[in-house]
Amino acid sequence: METNDIDENFLIDLNSSIQNDMSNVDSLRGFEIISESIVYEILDIFGRNSLLSMLYQTGSGPGEDIAKKIKQKYQKNEFGFFEALKILMIELKEFYSMQIREVQEFQDHFKIIIENYCFLRNPYSHREKLEPGKAFCRINKGYFETAFKKLLGDKFKKVEINFLRNDLENDVCIEEIIVYPYLETL
Repeated sequence: METNDIDENFLIDLNSSIQNDMSNVDSLRGFEIISESIVYEILDIFGRNSLLSMLYQTGSGPGEDIAKKIKQKYQKNEFGFFEALKILMIELKEFYSMQIREVQEFQDHFKIIIENYCFLRNPYSHREKLEPGKAFCRINKGYFETAFKKLLGDKFKKVEINFLRNDLENDVCIEEIIVYPYLETL
């Protein structure tokens, strides 16, 4: 068919067959597909280390933003670890559901085992390559490690967040938060 054969009836018929109410557009599914593609294109082009760094930095910026917001709201520059954890989870209720399973204390650090359901879990649960604990989770790692670093100030050397396993029965990730305070604050 040539374009000069297109008449008003053709366009009416075409538009009626392709019309889709905007409420039927599945934005989340589109996000899933694009996210998976971005992750694996970056991996193919730049390699694993670059991918992990890019995803970590993607979370790091918003981590700085939430820490700044919390400092302003609570009019404090430094928080204790559990105080910061509680405030973060209150501020982020729309995006996370977290429960502490146990706290382990060691000579130079303490470890908190958590179960975490995050805003990324449902979208990537349908994408085989974005399963929990894989590269895309670096966004959360960058987010929380940066937020904690900014909120805890000089009281702590380092805070690490690591994925341990996927708990399919409870539909959560099991993670550890390892906190390294300076020895005089332990």
